[in-house]
Amino acid sequence: MPSKSTPLLAKALGIKLQDEEPYQDEVSRGESVLSLESGNSFVEQTPRVTEYFLGLRPSRRQATDYLLSLFPFLSWIGHYNLQWLLGDLVAGITIGAVVVPQGMAYAKLANLEVQFGLYSSFMGVLVYWFFATSKDITIGPVAVLSQVTGGVVADMKTALPDVPAHVIASALAMLAGFVVLLIGLTRCGWIVDVISLTALSAFMTGSAISIAVGQVPAMLGITGLSTRDPPYLIFIHIFQGLHRATLDAAMGLSALVTLYSIRIISSYAAKRWPRHQRLAFFLSTLRTVFVIVLFTLISYLVNRGLPEDQVKFQIVLDVPRGFQNAALPVLNQRIASNLVGYLPVTVIVLLIEHIAISKSFGRVNNYTINPSQEMVAIGVTNILGPFLGGYAATGSFSRTAIKSKAGVRTPFAGVITASVVLLAIYALPAVFYFIPNASLAAVIIHAVGDLIAPPNTVYQFWLVSPFEVLIFFVGVIVTVFSTIENGIYCTVSLSAAMLLFRILRARGRFLGRVKVHSVLGDNVVGDDNQQTLGTYGTFTGSSDAPYRNIFLPITHADGSNPQVELDSPYPGVFIYRFAEGFNYPNASYSLEHMVQYVFANTRRTNLAHFERPGDRPWNDPGPSRRKLKAAAAEGIAAAAVGVNTNLPILKAIILDFSSVNHVDITSVQQLIDVRNQLDRYAAPDAVDWHIACINNRWTKRALVSAGFGYPTPDSGGVVRRWQSIFSVAEIGGVESAAAAAEFEVNEKEFGPVFASANQRHSAQTIDMEARHRGGSRSSDNIALGISADAGRDRRAARRVAVHGLNRPLFHVDLTSALQSAIANVAARNEAETDVETRLGTATSDNTTKTAV
Repeated sequence: MPSKSTPLLAKALGIKLQDEEPYQDEVSRGESVLSLESGNSFVEQTPRVTEYFLGLRPSRRQATDYLLSLFPFLSWIGHYNLQWLLGDLVAGITIGAVVVPQGMAYAKLANLEVQFGLYSSFMGVLVYWFFATSKDITIGPVAVLSQVTGGVVADMKTALPDVPAHVIASALAMLAGFVVLLIGLTRCGWIVDVISLTALSAFMTGSAISIAVGQVPAMLGITGLSTRDPPYLIFIHIFQGLHRATLDAAMGLSALVTLYSIRIISSYAAKRWPRHQRLAFFLSTLRTVFVIVLFTLISYLVNRGLPEDQVKFQIVLDVPRGFQNAALPVLNQRIASNLVGYLPVTVIVLLIEHIAISKSFGRVNNYTINPSQEMVAIGVTNILGPFLGGYAATGSFSRTAIKSKAGVRTPFAGVITASVVLLAIYALPAVFYFIPNASLAAVIIHAVGDLIAPPNTVYQFWLVSPFEVLIFFVGVIVTVFSTIENGIYCTVSLSAAMLLFRILRARGRFLGRVKVHSVLGDNVVGDDNQQTLGTYGTFTGSSDAPYRNIFLPITHADGSNPQVELDSPYPGVFIYRFAEGFNYPNASYSLEHMVQYVFANTRRTNLAHFERPGDRPWNDPGPSRRKLKAAAAEGIAAAAVGVNTNLPILKAIILDFSSVNHVDITSVQQLIDVRNQLDRYAAPDAVDWHIACINNRWTKRALVSAGFGYPTPDSGGVVRRWQSIFSVAEIGGVESAAAAAEFEVNEKEFGPVFASANQRHSAQTIDMEARHRGGSRSSDNIALGISADAGRDRRAARRVAVHGLNRPLFHVDLTSALQSAIANVAARNEAETDVETRLGTATSDNTTKTAV
C-alpha cells in the first residue's frame, strides 16, 4: 500500500497517479457475471516494484549456497573411492605424458623459453580441481592463447624494451585472470553466450591455419623470416626461402609424418580389431611422447659432445631445473597501461575455447557445468600461475578429449597430472637439452590440425543457416590475411550485427484459423491418443466431427501445406503474432507492418470522413478531380470514390504475446500510438484490443498502465456494455466433476476395460500426489475417489477463472481471445440493429400520427 504522503507528493510534482486497479470487475454492473458455485473469484493483483527488488535480495540459504558453489570439490571429495582413484591415475598419467611436450612446444609459440610452458602446465592442473565443475577439462598452455601471448610479447619489445618477455607474459595473464575472476564471482558466465558457434569455429579454424603456417619455417629450419606477419605473407615467404632449408627439415618433416602415421595406424587397428580399441587408443594418445623421445634420442646421438654453436640442427639447449623463475609478479602502472589494449582479445580467447569445450564434454558425459564457476577456476589459475613464472592458460581441446577417453572419474586427476609435470621439471631437464626445435614445431602443427573445421561441419552449417557460413569464411579469411585478433572481432561483430538485424527487422505474422482433426492411422482420436472415436471417413463432412481450432500464418510462411485454406478469424478481426519479441528495437517496424496490412484489408468506418477535398491531409490527396466529377455525375459521394466497399470495417485486434517476455517504455508507447491511430481510422467506433498468451506479470502491469486488458471509456467517459468471456478451470484435478464425467463417458463408450485402465492411471497419479504431500491413501479409497458415484457428489467442484476478472481482455490462448472478440462484435452489431429498429419504429409512429 502506498503511504499517505504519496498522493500529496505526486500532486506537488504534477504526477497523475493511476488507480491501483484502473478497471474494477464489472460484476457490479451485471454485464459479466462469472457464476462460480464455490462463490470464489480471482482478481489479478498488480506486481509492485518492492516485490521486484525484494526478489533480488539473496536469502541466507542462497548466500550459503553461493559460498559453497565456489568450492565444488566439497560436494564429492567425501565420496572419493578406490575405483575413482584408479581411473584418475590412468587419465592423470596419460595427460601428464602429453602436456609436458605440448607445454614446451607452446612456450616456443609464445616467444618464451620452454620451461615457462612447464610452469603454466603445472599450476593449471594443480589449481583447477579445487574450483572445477568439469572432470574432463585440462587447463594449461594452448596453441591459440600462446600465439596471442607471443604476439603481445613481440609488440612489447618496442614499447617496453627493458622488461623481460616472461614478465610481460605473466603480467598479461594476471590482468586477464582478474577480469575473468570478476566475471565468474558475479556469476555473469552467460556473457560467453553472446559469441556464436559460427564465430567460435571461424576463430579456431583461422587461428589453426595461422599457427600452422607460422611454424613451418621452424620445422624446415628457414631463418630470416618474420612469423608475426599475416599468414598469407608467411606462406609466400616460405616458398621464396625454401632454398635456405637446413637439416632441421629432416627432423621436422619426419616427426610430422611419424605423428600422422601412428594416428592413422592406430585408428585402423581400432576398427580392424575392436577388442583392442583401448590399446590402440593409448598408442595413439602417446604418439607425441613417442615422437619427442625418439627424435630426442636421435638428436643426442648426433649432437653429443658438440658445443652449442656447432650442433647439426637447432635444439632446446639448457632448461633450468625446478622453479627458477618463481617470484612476485611484476605488474606496475607502466606495464598495465601498455597491456590494457590486448586484454579484450586475451579474455575472449581465455573464455570461449574453455567454456565451449567444457559444455560439449559435459553434454557427452551427462553432467552440467557452471560457466561462471569455470571462469572462477580460469581466473584463479591465471592469477596464481605467474607466481611460479607461468603465462596465460586455459582449457585445451586435444588434452580434454584424451582425458575423457582415458576414463577420468573426477577432477582430482589434475593432481596426478601435476605430479608428472613436477617430476619432469626436476628430473628431466638434462633430457630436454637435446629436443630438436623442428620436432617441437611439428608437434604444434599436428596439434592445431584438429582445430580446423572439416568440410562436413561447414556443410552442416550451410544446411542450418547459409548466411552464417558466409560469416565463417569471412572470419577465416580475415584471420589469414590479417591477424587472429581482427578475425575474432570481425566474426563477433558480424554475428552481433546479424542478430540485431533480425531483431530490428522482425515482422510479425497475421494468423488465419483452420479446423483440424487428430488422426491416428485411419482413426480419429480425442484428447487422449488412446481414445478412438471412429474411422476418419465417418467423420468427413459430419457436423459432429471432433475438431479443434488452430491458427497458422495466412502466408504459410511456417511451411504448412499451402493447399490448406485458412479462414479469416472474423470480418474486421485480425490476429497478429510477434516474431522476435516486442521491444524498442523492433516495435516500430513490427507495428508498421501490422498497420499497413490492416489498412490494406479494411475500409474506414465513416466514408464521409472527408467531405471536401481540402479536408484531406497532404499525404492522402485522394482521387483526382476527373474521378470526382465522374462520381458526382453518378451520384457517388466524394469520400467513397476509390474505396472498396466489400472490405470489412476494422473491429478488433488480437495480439499473440507467446514470443514476448518483456516490454519496455518505447514499445508500449508505440502500441498506444497505434491504438489511437486505429481508433481514428475506425471512428466513431473504437477498436477492441485482445491480448493472448502473456508470459510475464510485469508485462501485464505495463500493458494495464497503458490502458490495455480492460474496456476503456469512450470520449464521453462511458464504458460501453461488454461481454466478457473467461477461461475457467476446475480445482481438483482427477477428483473433479469433469474427471468423473469423463470416466462415465469412457465406461459407456469404450467399455470397462478402457475405463479401468484410465482409473488405474488416475489412481497412480493421486497416490503420487498424496506421497508428495506426505499423506497416504489406500487403493480402495483411491478407487472410490474417482468412481462415478463420488463424482456425482462433487458436481459442485470449485471453479476459478485462469485470468483475473479485472483483466477481461487478457486471454489464456488465441481461441478464447477470438471468442471474446467475436462475442463483443456481434453484441455491438446487435445493439446497433436494435437502435436502428427503434429509430425506424419511432419515425413510422410519428409519420402515422402526422397523417392522422
